[in-house]
Amino acid sequence: MGVQLKKLSEQVLVITGASSGIGLVTAREAARRGAKLVLVARAEDALRQLAEEINAAGGEAVYVAADVGREEEVRRAAEQALARFGRIDTWVNNAGVSIYGRILDTPFEDMRRLYETNFWGVVYGSVVAAEILRQRGGALINVGSTVSDRAIPLQGVYSSSKHAVKGFTDALRMELEEEGAPVSVTLIKPAAIDTPYTKHAKNFLEKEPAVPPPVYAPEVVAEAILHCAETPERDVFAGFGGKALSLVDKYTPRLGDKVMETFMFDAQQQEEPAHPRGDGGLYEASGELKERSGDPMYVSESSVYTKATLHPFLTGALFAGAGLAAVALMTRPRRADGKGGGNGHARRRTQEHVWPNAAGLPAEG
Repeated sequence: MGVQLKKLSEQVLVITGASSGIGLVTAREAARRGAKLVLVARAEDALRQLAEEINAAGGEAVYVAADVGREEEVRRAAEQALARFGRIDTWVNNAGVSIYGRILDTPFEDMRRLYETNFWGVVYGSVVAAEILRQRGGALINVGSTVSDRAIPLQGVYSSSKHAVKGFTDALRMELEEEGAPVSVTLIKPAAIDTPYTKHAKNFLEKEPAVPPPVYAPEVVAEAILHCAETPERDVFAGFGGKALSLVDKYTPRLGDKVMETFMFDAQQQEEPAHPRGDGGLYEASGELKERSGDPMYVSESSVYTKATLHPFLTGALFAGAGLAAVALMTRPRRADGKGGGNGHARRRTQEHVWPNAAGLPAEG
């Protein structure tokens, strides 16, 4: 892209949705690496607690309680960031809400509210950030989802909002590149992630909602976000499960529909009955400073695929080194007593640990 980005330790980051899940993990890790932070979310008490935690540990963070679905509040967050630090180097649009339920059971006002956060929050944040970043350079990072490529049932409204985010982000990227603006625009596409996402969603199901496997740790997404704050990337899948679903939709979309219809309804519902929750986090902030859901499930703490995507040269070097070592072992002369060397009979089989997901696709361990 020809865009030069600073080291994270020299940056000022604005992170929306910083009070829980992916945003919270990203904020803590960015602070640990020396970045200055502007924390944005609706939950003021949680943000205050997070800022105090970071500052007490030797970091530097301020917070702005704001609803990203309101343009004036997004602009206020940017103004406070500039007033405190004098610049913004990376803006991360991460805030999001969800609804579990069939589309025909979802009121229009709830659909609109979801779009105010998931789509318009990204639009307001992107436009405000681009106005600032195009002057001095920097990174704009929008957190979308794998469902921007492959919609899933029972989260149809959420899926459609992420499709909109992808289209908007791709178009904005081209316009900024065409004018020569020194801005890197990245779309992060997380797979299913273990965050309080289901706890904050409005639920129209009879059972408690669940995220379908394979499920990854929020640190996988945070690693991708912070990498893209330093290194221009077009888009990144956080977790191979998301990439697999995207490939299914690209090459066998009708088969993907049938697989979804067979597995995805049950995979998104727990056994226990739905808990009373009102509107969840759709209209009101949860106020919880939590990184994960606490639900009993297997979570992949890392993603080999994502690491390889973010560090292709290092990955290539490791594979090349492993290949050379294997060749050396196989071609080593055998000893007279028959020991040593490689005759192919004593080779050990190794296999990366995989877990089946709801669609029957392999998932990383």
